[in-house]
Amino acid sequence: MTCRRLCLLGFLFLLGCSRLDHLGKAPSFTPQEQSPERLAMAYSGIPTVALPERRTDRASLWSRERGSLLGDRRAMKRGDILTVVIEIDDEASISNSTSRSRSGSESLSVPQLLGIPQRIDEDLPLGATMADAVDLGGQSASGGDGQVARSEELTLRVAATITDVMPNGVLAIEGAQEVRVNFELRELLVSGFVRPEDITRQNEITYDKIASAKISYGGRGQISDMQQPRYGQQVLDMILPF
Repeated sequence: MTCRRLCLLGFLFLLGCSRLDHLGKAPSFTPQEQSPERLAMAYSGIPTVALPERRTDRASLWSRERGSLLGDRRAMKRGDILTVVIEIDDEASISNSTSRSRSGSESLSVPQLLGIPQRIDEDLPLGATMADAVDLGGQSASGGDGQVARSEELTLRVAATITDVMPNGVLAIEGAQEVRVNFELRELLVSGFVRPEDITRQNEITYDKIASAKISYGGRGQISDMQQPRYGQQVLDMILPF
């Protein structure tokens, strides 16, 4: 029993660790030392093609380098940064209704059957009779009504980093943005895969051109804690069958 209590206390302690971070203070920013964006910038990888260096590349305005006058400054390799434009304005409405009803009744009465019921009644306890031998009844009803109405509008811009270049040339990107106001930290996370040709000359890409896009906009802090039910209530909601 003691071991179970210790395990339960340890489990509850782990559940509350996320809230201990901002106990009496503003929530802490996510450390950047081991973030995927920083690792991609620090270790950009070995280029697949090594072009010979010419003396004129550093002095000419018309060289093939990205820093030249007409160079392509779009994000292309691991560690480069591009801007993700998120403009979501969606509306959806779904409504359905179902109704089902069923009723049944069965009755069997044998008041006189060659005098057999009367003879049986003599052996039955006082008040019992075979006049109404069988009487069955049943009734059931079922109804359902469901409605879903959703409206989303979100306009954001976030800088993302190319974390990997796939063998087919597709770029894997990840971006994070954190804004702390008083004791509330707002987080914006975006990740997915983009094609280099979809990146505009302004080094931007819209969210609808990101494959496997994962966009999260939320936060943590004292206000978010008040909007969430306690862990015990969430556990009971999962295990209670009614």
